[in-house]
Amino acid sequence: MTNTFAMKNWEEAVVSGPEDGPRFAHAHATFEYSGLIEGNSACDFLLYYAGEGYDGAGQTAPGLERIDGSVDGRKGSFVIRHEVGYGNEGVRGSFTVVPGSGTGELAGLAGSGTVAGAGETMDYTFEYSL
Repeated sequence: MTNTFAMKNWEEAVVSGPEDGPRFAHAHATFEYSGLIEGNSACDFLLYYAGEGYDGAGQTAPGLERIDGSVDGRKGSFVIRHEVGYGNEGVRGSFTVVPGSGTGELAGLAGSGTVAGAGETMDYTFEYSL
């Protein structure tokens, strides 16, 4: 089974710092999941940009995302906490289900996974328990 999510919307604004130097920004995004997780989400990231001339390594984006849909056919919603790094090679990171955030048939959900890719559609893994 292929597990992917696709970006539907991305809105970003610089919070502090110059455009050509170290700065951080806020991004609000929406995604559509397919595979083990089916559904839609809303996510907010804080993005760190190192500045012009930097090769992209070390840039980070912690975030929180609420997914509404299903996991392996069980319906509900849950929140995940992201720790993502990004640069010239794309995006790589991990996420963890926020304890107590599961609703409906996903109440009690625990788990973690990874994200990786470059572009608007990326792959994910997800190991979970209920």
